[in-house]
Amino acid sequence: MTIEKKMIGVAFLGVGRMGETHLRNLRSVPGVKVVVVADPSQEAAQRGQELSGAELAITDVEKAIEHAAVDAVIIVTPTNTHARLIELAAKAGKAIFSEKPIALDLEETQRVVEVVKEQGVAMQLGFMRRFDPGYAKAKQRIQAGELGKLETFRALSRDTYPPELKFLLGSGGLFVDMAVHDLDLARFLVGEVDEVCAWGGVLIDERFSKANDVDTAVTLLRFRDGVLGVMETSRRSNWGYDIRTEVAGSLGKVVIEAPQKTPLLFARDFHSTFDHYENFPDRFELGYRLELEAFFDALKNGRLPSPGPEDALETLRLALAVAKSWQEKRSVKVSEIHV
Repeated sequence: MTIEKKMIGVAFLGVGRMGETHLRNLRSVPGVKVVVVADPSQEAAQRGQELSGAELAITDVEKAIEHAAVDAVIIVTPTNTHARLIELAAKAGKAIFSEKPIALDLEETQRVVEVVKEQGVAMQLGFMRRFDPGYAKAKQRIQAGELGKLETFRALSRDTYPPELKFLLGSGGLFVDMAVHDLDLARFLVGEVDEVCAWGGVLIDERFSKANDVDTAVTLLRFRDGVLGVMETSRRSNWGYDIRTEVAGSLGKVVIEAPQKTPLLFARDFHSTFDHYENFPDRFELGYRLELEAFFDALKNGRLPSPGPEDALETLRLALAVAKSWQEKRSVKVSEIHV
């Protein structure tokens, strides 16, 4: 799917915190114009119009998708709306960028992936960490063979603040909502996973029990090619947003982390301090912009955007295997998770 227009018209759906981040970033993407912003709240839609300079601000998302000047749809709406909106956009013949996930269950995800394939439209999912310069460079070094034979994978993710109970009840749980980013990185950097074993507990906030969820977890991974991995996931970090990843091989290793936000270390009286990132919008600020640039560059040059719908499907399958391992207190083969 190639869009051979000088200016790609965009319908932008959803103006929450993440939506505002994407709208600000779109202003710096060349050859892209937001035609219409849609949100169930007219106030939010108008806020999005002000941020983007869009011609229209409306509450009808279907009308936004069908607008004649729209070539691509960006979906940043609540999770439970993604599948329907992706399907509508695909059947309208529009290219699609959507925040993850497509859906919270495998059957619905697979159905939507088939619709996208049948309609022949381009689609990219918002796994922004792949576009962070550190992760992108790590991928290049791994592909170039600079690490030698891969042996181990480690990933640690700690969110700064526990989410509200309302969010937890519809999030799909720690493994599907949060750990999914590290699972996507595992597939991106190392390859497909064969077997998982997860432990989880409520160590931070009893609200997680009300959502039949955990706030802290450790997961073991066995990759198809024999590489071994371990992941730590936590919903709270009192010292700031804490994301670290390591891939080690027979010749070397890569470590991706950004503990220091401002390039300043203050030292005095025999101690020193520096500031941490507060949350994902500032830690992955550049990644969010680069993923949109990559999406539109692919559309203009006839390449399939990546990560695509199949990546969303396989990463969800892996996350569901991890959740099943925690629930059933046993190791789980990823191949057990199927429709």
